[in-house]
Amino acid sequence: MAEGIEHRTVEVNGIKMHVAEKGEGPVVLFLHGFPELWYSWRHHIQYISSKGYRAVAPDLRGYGDTEAPSSITSYTCFDIVGDLIALIDSLGVEQVYLVAHDWGAQIGWYLSLFRPDRIKAYVALSVPYTPRNPKVKTVDGMRALYGDDYYICRFQEPGEIETQFDNVGTEYVLKNILTTRKPGPPILPKGENWELLAPWTGAQIKVPVKFITGELDVVYTSYGAKDYIHGGGFKKYVPNLEEVIVQEGVAHFNNQEAAEEISHYIYDFITKF
Repeated sequence: MAEGIEHRTVEVNGIKMHVAEKGEGPVVLFLHGFPELWYSWRHHIQYISSKGYRAVAPDLRGYGDTEAPSSITSYTCFDIVGDLIALIDSLGVEQVYLVAHDWGAQIGWYLSLFRPDRIKAYVALSVPYTPRNPKVKTVDGMRALYGDDYYICRFQEPGEIETQFDNVGTEYVLKNILTTRKPGPPILPKGENWELLAPWTGAQIKVPVKFITGELDVVYTSYGAKDYIHGGGFKKYVPNLEEVIVQEGVAHFNNQEAAEEISHYIYDFITKF
C-alpha cells in the first residue's frame, strides 16, 4: 500500500521532519497519533491522492525519522504546531484540509485553535476537543481520577517507563496498545500545556469539523465522554461541528481498523469546502 508514496526531509522550526506524500492538488495534511508514524495513513494517502488531492503525512516531532530534540521542554503544543505551520509554509499553500487521530487529533485541535486561518476543514478521529479546565492541571486530574499507574502519570518520571518497556519488550507493549478494546480513560495533553494555554481558556474552535470515533474506542467509552460528545458540550466549544459519526464494532485505531470507510468519510467531507 506504500506504492508511489514519496519521502523527503523538510527543515521546519529548527528540526528536520520526515514527510511522506503523494498526489497533486489541494493539500490534505494527516497527523498520526501515539504510538504511530506516517504509516498509519498509508491507505488514506492512496485513496485521497487518487481523488485529485496532495496527501501529506509527516512523522511528528520525536517520532520516526523526524528529529527528536533531547529537552522535554521542546515538545509543547506551540513547538509542534510551529512545526506544522512551517511545513504548511514549505508546501507553498495558505490552507490545508486537516485529518488527525489520537494525540495527532489533540495537536489538530491546537492547530485549529491557534491558526484557524490555515485550516479549511478538520476531520478529527477519536479525540474530541476538550476545553482547558482553569482549576485543575491535566496530569493532576488524571492522577486523581485514575491513580499513579495511569500511563500519562507514569510517563512523568524520566526513565521509569523505559525500564518497564525493557522488562516486557517493546513489541509486546505496542501490540497491547494497538489491539486493546478495554474501556478506559481518554488520552489528554500533558500538564505543561495547561499553563501555556491559559490565554485560551474558554476559547472555541471555529473551523468546520467532522468527528469520527468507534463505539469500542477507550476514549469514547470513558466516563462522561458520550454525554459530552452527544449532549451539547462538544458543540458548545466547536460550533461548526457538522457531524459526529460512531462506527459500529470499531475501537480506538479506527483509521487502521476501518481504513476504507474512514477514507470515504474524509473525502465526502472535504469536498464540501
